[in-house]
Amino acid sequence: MRSRHNPNLLPADLPRPADDGACAHLTGLQIPSTPLTGTDGRTHNLAARSWEGWVVVFAYPRTGQEGQEPPGGEEAWNAIPGARGCTPQCVAYSGRLEEFTRLGVTVYGLSTQDTGYQREAVRRLRLGYELLSDADLTLARSLRLPTFEVAGQVLLRRHTLFLHNGLIQHVRYPVFPPDQDAAQAIAWLRWLQEPPCRTGVKILQP
Repeated sequence: MRSRHNPNLLPADLPRPADDGACAHLTGLQIPSTPLTGTDGRTHNLAARSWEGWVVVFAYPRTGQEGQEPPGGEEAWNAIPGARGCTPQCVAYSGRLEEFTRLGVTVYGLSTQDTGYQREAVRRLRLGYELLSDADLTLARSLRLPTFEVAGQVLLRRHTLFLHNGLIQHVRYPVFPPDQDAAQAIAWLRWLQEPPCRTGVKILQP
């Protein structure tokens, strides 16, 4: 029997993920030189790209396909805080890609799914940016990125990294709701470009 799972939908009753401190160590860390395969077939090195300007990397568990059950089944998947919503998140970033471009920002999606699976998602969702595969968990282990395991799969917990000058300058974690991540990332990047306020000076400048 075909599943009724629709990854394009974001149920209203999803549990909100809590900030457990799993990303507290990341701000200020140097990005390791780690080659990652992109959906364009090229090798991407975030350490090199982050010296060229701002880079936003949103890490997500996995994109799903309509009619195919997520790991462990839909009910169990929805019950994991922060698991559901990868497709709406990816689509939202694609829909606002021109705004990121105007800000001089490069956008990547990152997951532990293999490149073949990611390419299918790029085609089907018509994404305008590259997805990067960390299927062997090289980057995840180097940076101690937060992960969780379900049905024998190790997946990234949803978080968003802002890279510049070779460093992780800012982290959004937890990310909820996932379809608002792109808008909130743009808001933070625009804040950086505003003049310093009278009561203080911004710590970071692009």
